[in-house]
Amino acid sequence: MTSLLIVLLLCTHWAAGSYPRGQNVTWKSTNFKTVLTWEPEPSADYSYTVEFSAVGGNKQRNNHCIRSSLAVCDLSTSLSDLNACYTADVLSTPPLGATSDLIEFPHSSSPRFCPYRDTDIGRPDFKLEVSEDKKKTTLYVSDPLTALFKDGRQLNIRDVFSDQLQYKVTYRKNQSTGKKVENSRTNMIEMSSLDRGESYCFTVQAFITSRPPDKQLGEMSQMQCSDRSNQSVFKVYSVSVIAGAIFLILLLIGIIIAVTVVCCKHSKKAGREGVPLRDV
Repeated sequence: MTSLLIVLLLCTHWAAGSYPRGQNVTWKSTNFKTVLTWEPEPSADYSYTVEFSAVGGNKQRNNHCIRSSLAVCDLSTSLSDLNACYTADVLSTPPLGATSDLIEFPHSSSPRFCPYRDTDIGRPDFKLEVSEDKKKTTLYVSDPLTALFKDGRQLNIRDVFSDQLQYKVTYRKNQSTGKKVENSRTNMIEMSSLDRGESYCFTVQAFITSRPPDKQLGEMSQMQCSDRSNQSVFKVYSVSVIAGAIFLILLLIGIIIAVTVVCCKHSKKAGREGVPLRDV
C-alpha cells in the first residue's frame, strides 16, 4: 500500500512538472485597458487558463483565456467593479482538446490590482487658442477615452473620475528653462497671467487627487507653443546679432560712399582731360 502511494505521488509530481508554471505574472493597464501578461509562451504540449477574482469573491474565468495558446489575457471588460481589488491565477493546463488526470494544475499568482487606483492614465490632447488682443491664452483639453463602455457609449476618464479629475498645466516662456505650474478642474483652461505678445510652451497631464502619490499624474501630453507677436526686435534677436547687423549695414554704407566718391573724382578728371586747349 505504501509503495503504491509513493508511485502515485511520483506520477502526480511528474505530470504537474510537465506543465511549466507561468512566471513574471504582471498587470498592464492604461485607461482601464487591462491585460494580464506572463512568461513563457506555451508550447504545443500545454496551454494556459486564467482564473481571477475580486478580493474576498469567487473565482471567475474569461472565455477567451481558457486553455489559451497565448501568454496574455485581456480582462478589461471582466473587472467590472473599478473600485474593487483583484488577483489572478495563471494555470498551466493541457492543450485544447487534450485531457489530464490532474486535479490541481501548476499555477502562479499575480500581485493585487485595483483598477481605479492603479491603471495608468494616457496623455491628453489639447488645442491652443490665443485671443485677438493677445491678452489671453486658452487650452481646450480632451479627456482621454477609456476601454470601458456604458449603454453603448465609450467612457472617458472624466466619466470615471468625475470631480476627482484635474489637469496639471506646466508652461514656460519659449526658449526659457524656468517652468510654472497651474492646476485646473475644467477642460477649458484660461491662462490670463501671461506676458502679452510672448510665446509660451505648454504641456498637460491628468491629475487625480484621490489616488496614491505615485499614481496621481498621468502621461504628459505633447508640447505645444504659441506664436510670437508684437515683440521688440531686442527680444527676438540677441544683442550680438543686432550689433553684427548694424556693423554690416554701416560697412555697406561706407562702401557705397567710397565707391561714389571715387566715381565722382574719376568723372571730373576725365572731364578736364577732354576739354581742348584755348589759343593764346
